[in-house]
Amino acid sequence: MPGSRTDYFLTRLSASLAHVPMAPANLKYVETAAGRVHVFDSANEPGNDNTPTDCPCIVFTPDGPNVVAHYRRLIALLTPHFRVVCFDMPGFGFSLPAASYGHGLEQGARAVLAVLDQLGIARATLAFSCANGLYAIRAAQLAPARIASLMLSQTPSLPAMQAWAYRMIPRPLRLPVAGQFITWLARRKLAQLWHRSALPAQTDARPFQQLTRQSFDAGGCFCLAGVVQGLLRETALTDIPAPLAIPCTLIWGEQDRSHRVTPPESLREYLPQLDIRRFADCGHFPDLEQPERYVQEIIAHMAKIAADPQPRPCADIVR
Repeated sequence: MPGSRTDYFLTRLSASLAHVPMAPANLKYVETAAGRVHVFDSANEPGNDNTPTDCPCIVFTPDGPNVVAHYRRLIALLTPHFRVVCFDMPGFGFSLPAASYGHGLEQGARAVLAVLDQLGIARATLAFSCANGLYAIRAAQLAPARIASLMLSQTPSLPAMQAWAYRMIPRPLRLPVAGQFITWLARRKLAQLWHRSALPAQTDARPFQQLTRQSFDAGGCFCLAGVVQGLLRETALTDIPAPLAIPCTLIWGEQDRSHRVTPPESLREYLPQLDIRRFADCGHFPDLEQPERYVQEIIAHMAKIAADPQPRPCADIVR
C-alpha cells in the first residue's frame, strides 16, 4: 500500500536524522513481520526476582505520541507484583514499521502475538488503550488461549472509534501518502496539540510533551495518519461469531475532551463481561495521569481473575 510504504521511508529518514540518544541500554528489540519492535521487559531487569514462570504477565502499548518512557512510573509500581512488558506498536516510538504494515486489525493483532512469541510469553493480560485496544481484542479473538484478560482504556467499539476518527482527524491526514507526509512534517505540532486536547484542561501537559519531543529528537516515529487510515479501512471486528468470553476492565477518563461524545458502553458488543470503571478527573491517559489509582484497579482486576476465571458483568462505577 502506498501509505505504508511512505511511512516506511519517512520513519527511516527520522531515524537517520536522529542526533540525541534516548533509549536506555536495558530496552531491547524483537523482530516481527510488522517491523522491528522496541520492547521493555521487566524479566530482563538485573536483580528482578519476578521470573516469567512465577508472575502473571501484563503487557502495555503506549498510545502515541506517548512512548515507553512515559510508562516508567507505572512500570515501577507494577513490577513488584507482575512481569511487565511495554512495547511501542509498529509506527510509533522506536518501533519502525515494515513497508507492508498498514495498521489493520489483523496485522496489529499478529504483531502483538509475535512479541509474545519472541519473549516466550505463553499467556498475558493486555493493558492497551484507545485504538490499540482494538488490536488487543483482535489478538484475543485470534488466540484466546494466549490472552488471559484485557485491561483497556479509552477503547470503544470499532464503529465508535471510526466515528471518533472522522470527527477528530482532519481529512488531509486520512488520505494515503498525503496524510503520511503531513503527519511527518507536522509531527511535533500535532503531538503538542493532541496532548492539550486529550488531557484535562487543568492538567500540565508539559511533562508528556517533553518526553515526546525527546523521542522525536532520538528518531522516534508517530504514524498517526497510518493508523487512522488502517482503522478506517476496517469493516468489522465481529467476524468470529461468539462474543469473547474473556474478563475485561475498561478504564474511562471522563475529562477526555476528544472522546466526550464517544460511548464506552459500545464495547459490550464484543465483550459482554465488560466492567467499566470511570475516572471522573482523568483525560485520555488515565493509566499515566493517575498511575497509583490505575495500579489499584489492575491489581483488583488480576485478583478477580485469579479468584473467578469467569467473572460476571459489573455495573459502571464512577471514580
